[in-house]
Order: sequence, then structure tokens, then C-alpha cells
Amino acid sequence: MKRWGLLSLLLVVLLVFLTACNDASDDTTTKNNEENDANETETTENVEQSPSGKLVIYTGRDEGLVQDVIAKFNERYPDIQVEYMTMGAQQILERTRGEKANPQGDFWWGGTQAAMMVAANEDLLESWEPSFVEAIDPLHRDRENRWIGEMLLPEVIMINRDVLTPEEGPQDWDELLDPKWQDDILIRGVLASGTMRTIYSSMIYRQGPDTPEKGYEWLAQLDKNTKEYTQDPNALYLKLTRQEGSISLWNLQDILLKKHTTDYPFDYIYPASGAPILVDAVGVIKNAKNVENAKLFVEFLFDKEMMTELSHDYYQIPTRTDIDLAAMPDWYQALELKTFDIDWQVMADKEAEWMEYWDTNIKGKGDSY
Repeated sequence: MKRWGLLSLLLVVLLVFLTACNDASDDTTTKNNEENDANETETTENVEQSPSGKLVIYTGRDEGLVQDVIAKFNERYPDIQVEYMTMGAQQILERTRGEKANPQGDFWWGGTQAAMMVAANEDLLESWEPSFVEAIDPLHRDRENRWIGEMLLPEVIMINRDVLTPEEGPQDWDELLDPKWQDDILIRGVLASGTMRTIYSSMIYRQGPDTPEKGYEWLAQLDKNTKEYTQDPNALYLKLTRQEGSISLWNLQDILLKKHTTDYPFDYIYPASGAPILVDAVGVIKNAKNVENAKLFVEFLFDKEMMTELSHDYYQIPTRTDIDLAAMPDWYQALELKTFDIDWQVMADKEAEWMEYWDTNIKGKGDSY
């Protein structure tokens, strides 16, 4: 009897031990399953937080700047493959218009206010609300946020400082018509350039938008003094450097970039009566294949830290109104912007008509106009 009692006791102990092992195994399995579920959830979240795919950019901006910003963007979003094509703002408008039924680009980076207004009116740009939109003056963006001004571009008189000092060159727009500057003026081809179309349209506007004939006469006088219309900005820079001419009309940012970061001998004169200050804008192309990636790029580009950095490195005048002035470069803090009083909607509405007339009736015919 004692033997059976001992065996019974041993069996009870064994059963308790086996039950405990099974419970521990179940706990371990449950724990492992929970950890696996957590890892799968984390992996899913990481996928969601790591955008991928493509982004196609049409841009009129300086290529060095474009490459620099894209490299920084890819540091944050390494799985987005960015492609870009450089062309004039007017060329981008025409390309986007031609591709409306099947957009090939996603983001328009660098277009004049007038060109962007035309694109918005033709339903070529996406309407959306960026996170920073309240920091942009309503004058510098579309009311439906189809385009948003990234920076301000004063249009000024450009000179070769090896030939002229800022004190020796023409001090205002009307002085460009003085016969002493005949064959000293080089102009970047106007129709393909948003910058030049804005400058020329501004010269018509300042004479009176309701009487463009006065502006046409002014441009005819300028044509008399113009030695050549160059094919693109690079040809303009090269010919100015070779002293084939000593004066041009161009935007302040590009002049400062060339002056401070290259060997080009350029400087500028801010016209005494003021300058047309162009809003250089961006827009997400409507029905683009990669709309969300384009929006990510906009948010990245307009980040306050990025805008401040671009002011230091690329002489940009940002449109954001909430950037700390103390963080901006010395050249910006010393800048006094004097502008024309321009109705930009009138400019947008009239630009194509005015430029077509100039190209057909005035270009190269100033002597006989």
C-alpha cells in the first residue's frame, strides 16, 4: 500500500510539471506571436512612412540649385526617383498645355506669376492646401493655391563690370534708349523666357496698359540699341563676358549668383524709378501621375530652414512672411525693394497679345518702326 501511495504521489508531481511546461510553452508562443504582430505592424508603418515612386519636375531654375535641392530631398525620401527637365517658363507652359490630356510632368518649379495665372485659368494646375499656406501673402499665391510664389525676383539692369561700373551704366529704364548705348545691349531671346516676357510687358504697362502703342514705341527704341537677341541665358552670359555687349536686362538672383559664385564679371543697377518684381512660383500639375510626391516636394521646398538656406546659398528672396530676419543673409537685410504698381491680372491677360505684336512688328525692325 505504501508503494502505491508513493507512485500516486509521483504521478501527481509529474502531471503538475507537465502542465506547467505546457503553460510556459503557450506563454512563449503567445509572446512570440505578439512580437511578430508588432514587428509586422512596425514594418507596415515604415512602408507607409517611406514614399516611393517617381517625381518628374519641369523647371526654369538654375541647374546647380535644382541638383542641390533634389539631393537634399532624396536624403529625406531616398525611395523617390526624381527626374527633371530644364526649360524657360513659357516653354513649360506650352509643354504642360500640350500634355493636358496625358501629363508627363508632375511639378512645375519656377514660373512667372503671369504664366502661372494663365495655367491656372486653363485648368492645368492642382488646387490644394499646403501646410504653410497662411505664411504666404495672398498677393503671392493663387486664391485656390493652384500656384504659390516661392520667391521674389526684381528685374534689373545687368552690366559687365569689367566695362562699366554701376555708377557709369544706365541708371533707369528710359536711359537704356540713349543712342550712346547702341550695340551695347544684349537681350536673352524674349518669347521663350518668362523673365524677359515679364520685363517687356512691364515696359508696355508702365507707359499705359490701355494705350500699348506707347509701350510698343518704347520697345522699338530699345530694339534700335539692341545688338543681339541670344538663344538662351548661357549664350547671354558668354557674350557679355566676351564684351560683345556690356548691358542686359535680367533678374537680380541670377546676377548675384553669377557675381558671387562664378568668374562671370557681372553686376547690377537697380533702376531709380523701381523695378517689376516678379513672383517666381511653383505648381503641382493637375492629374499628374505622381501628385503626392509633388506635394511632398513642395512642402520640402517651402520649409523655413530650406528657404533660409537657399537665401544664403542661392540669393533667393523668400515669399514666406514668418522667417526670422536675423537668420537671413546680410545682402537680404540691406536690400531695399522699390517696385512698379502693376495689376498682374492685366499683365497675364495681355502678355501674349503684347509679345506677339512685339515679335511680329518690332523685333529687329526698331529703325523703321
